[in-house]
Amino acid sequence: MLFFALNTSRSLGQAISTHLHVPLSRHEERDFEDGEHKIRPLENVRGKDVFVLHSLYGEAGQSVNDKLCKLLFFTAALRDAGAMRVSTVVPYFAYARKDRRTKPYDPVTMKYMAQLLEAVGVNQVVTLDIHNPAAFQNALRIPCENLEARVLFAPYVAALVGGGKVAVVSPDPGGVKRAEQFRDTLAVLLGREVAMAFLDKGRSEGILKGEALIGDVESATAIVFDDIISSGATLARAIVTLKSHGAGRILAAATHGLFNARASDLLARPELETVLVTNSVGTVRIPTADNGRAAQKLLSVDCAPLFAAAIRTLHANGSIPDLLEHYSGTLMQQLML
Repeated sequence: MLFFALNTSRSLGQAISTHLHVPLSRHEERDFEDGEHKIRPLENVRGKDVFVLHSLYGEAGQSVNDKLCKLLFFTAALRDAGAMRVSTVVPYFAYARKDRRTKPYDPVTMKYMAQLLEAVGVNQVVTLDIHNPAAFQNALRIPCENLEARVLFAPYVAALVGGGKVAVVSPDPGGVKRAEQFRDTLAVLLGREVAMAFLDKGRSEGILKGEALIGDVESATAIVFDDIISSGATLARAIVTLKSHGAGRILAAATHGLFNARASDLLARPELETVLVTNSVGTVRIPTADNGRAAQKLLSVDCAPLFAAAIRTLHANGSIPDLLEHYSGTLMQQLML
């Protein structure tokens, strides 16, 4: 096995490498003055099972499109150099939120991303809490594995909620399945029933609509469970609705903390106690204009052990569903030691 981490994902790559007990393989990246990129392996990959880590989120000095080009070019170079199998490990998978047409002539960027990866010879794709797992699986004609952050969050949330009534809340109907799976995992760890609720939600031209809450959250510790926090508008709307329905403490857990400039004010709301995110997008990008109030509420959960376990499992042709089924219990035992 060889394991590469492209430069902007190197910090997470080092952590995965440590858990995997496989050193990071060497590669070269160059950016030319005209904006073009060159990227190549510096090791012999012929006949090897190669894993490439690269999280596709935009940041200062490197757009999501720059990162995508580098991933595509590097994967193609690996196949040209004779790699037996190339697996792209993409913690945050860009352009996945547009997975269907909602207006005439809309682009379906999830499908186009799949076509690009297949065209350069990717053999399988591994990601974390893709926005729509069914669309992800249908778009790709190659093996694809969607890891689930519920197994990472559940032990931490179980330690935070204490006794009393607990409810897991999906901020929109589309996330109900994800939230239900988290609820089931959390209930096992708590050893008691956990309620379920969700908010109605619609979005058009960037404007959120719908305020109905289905489920009972009165006097409960409510955990808003989602895949992405970008502007924080969905979370802020959920907080207002939950409070109006009598919720007690409010926590949030979201796999990918993109956090644009507006998120700081929204996360600073006094009703919100704690926000858990993974390190799938590197450094949490909360502005400091609020004197750090929002950042103090953030708890970063390391996804490196889960990715290392997944890579090890795939290299041995094992089962990712079996891995996810047993992972949260093992992690809980580790936290208790």
